[in-house]
Amino acid sequence: MTTDLVERVRKRLARGDVDISPAVVANAVREEAGGVVGHADVLSALTLLRQEFVGVGPLDPLLRDPATTDVLVTGPHQVWVDGAGGLRRTEVRFPDEGAVRRLAQRLAMSAGRRLDDAQPYVDGWLPAADSHVRLHAVLPPIAEHTCLSLRILRPAAHGLQDLRALGTFGDEVHDLLCAIVTARLAFLVSGGTGTGKTTLLSALLGQVPPGERIVCVEDAGELMPHHPQFARLVARPPNIEGAGEVTLRDLVRQGLRMRPDRVVVGEVRGAEVIELLAALNTGHDGGAGTVHANSPAEVPARLEALAAVGGLGREALHSQLAAAVHVVLHMRRRPERRLTHIGLLARTADGVVVRPVWADGEWGPARDQLSDLLADRGVEPC
Repeated sequence: MTTDLVERVRKRLARGDVDISPAVVANAVREEAGGVVGHADVLSALTLLRQEFVGVGPLDPLLRDPATTDVLVTGPHQVWVDGAGGLRRTEVRFPDEGAVRRLAQRLAMSAGRRLDDAQPYVDGWLPAADSHVRLHAVLPPIAEHTCLSLRILRPAAHGLQDLRALGTFGDEVHDLLCAIVTARLAFLVSGGTGTGKTTLLSALLGQVPPGERIVCVEDAGELMPHHPQFARLVARPPNIEGAGEVTLRDLVRQGLRMRPDRVVVGEVRGAEVIELLAALNTGHDGGAGTVHANSPAEVPARLEALAAVGGLGREALHSQLAAAVHVVLHMRRRPERRLTHIGLLARTADGVVVRPVWADGEWGPARDQLSDLLADRGVEPC
C-alpha cells in the first residue's frame, strides 16, 4: 500500500458526496488500485485514511498515554511528547508537510476555529470525553513547517498530597501551603511555561473549604480543581469581523457580581491585573492566580509591566499590590516540576519586593513574618 495510492483514495473520497464508511473506503481502494487488492492492503488503507479523517490521526496513541502532557509537531518527521520523563522524540511520522497541514486545519475546524493562509494561526479546544485538549497551530510562512501543539489537561489528576508524593515539595512545605489556603492569604503562582503553575494552583484550590464559592476567570479553561463551588468564566476572542470579544477584564468585573468568596485569574497576562488587585483590595480574601516570571523577585516588575498596559502607574500598582497579595509560590522544571521558592511580598521605600520564606529546601528570613501573618488569622504558624 503506497503513499501515492492512499493519496489518490483520499482525493477520491474528498470529491465524493457520500458518507465515508469502511465499505466506501474499501471500494475506493480497489478502484484506484486498478485491480484485485488483498485484504491486508485494504486494512492498511482503512487505517491510514481513518487517521486522515477521524480524531487526531497518528497522534492518537500519544494522546491516549496517561503520562503525556504535550504533543508537539514541528515538521512531518519531528513529533515530540512531553510528560513525566521530560521531552522526547517519537517514532511517529507524517507522509509529508501537506498531511500535517490537513490535520491542523481539520482539528481547527473541530474546535470551531479558522486556519488558512488568511488566518495562519489558531488557538482553541478540541472536544474530548475524558480530558481537555488545547490546540495551537501555525502555518507557513509564519513557521518553516506547520507546527501543531496539543496540551492535554486531565480532570484534577493531582491534589496537594499527590504533588507531595511526586516530590514537587516536601512535608513541611505541604503543611505551609495548607496553612496559606486556610488563612485566606492571597497568592500568585509564578514560573515559566510548562513548569506546573496551573497544576499547583488547581491543587491549592482543591484545599479551599467546600462552603466557599470560587469564581475563576481564564483565557482558556485549564483549571479543574476538586471543589463543589467552582464557577468558571472563559474569555472569548473576536470573530472574523472583529466583533464579539470578551476580555479577562470584562470577566473579572462580571465575576465580582457572582457572589464569590475567592476570585481567581487563571493566568494574569495583561491589564486584567488591575481588576484583580482591585477585587483583592475590596474584601475578597484568598484570591489567587498565575503569572509568568523568571524568579519570585521579578514578579513585582512583571505585574508593573502588565498594569502599565491598562494605564496604571508604578506607584499605584505597588500600593495596590502590597495590600492585595501576600505570597508568591515559584515553580521551576529541573527537569521535573518543583516548587523551589516561597516568598512574602513586603512594601519598601522603593516599592514592593519579595522576601524569601523558603528556597530550595532552606528557610529564609521572612519565615517569622509569614508565621505572624498566619497567627493573626488564627492559623497555626509555620
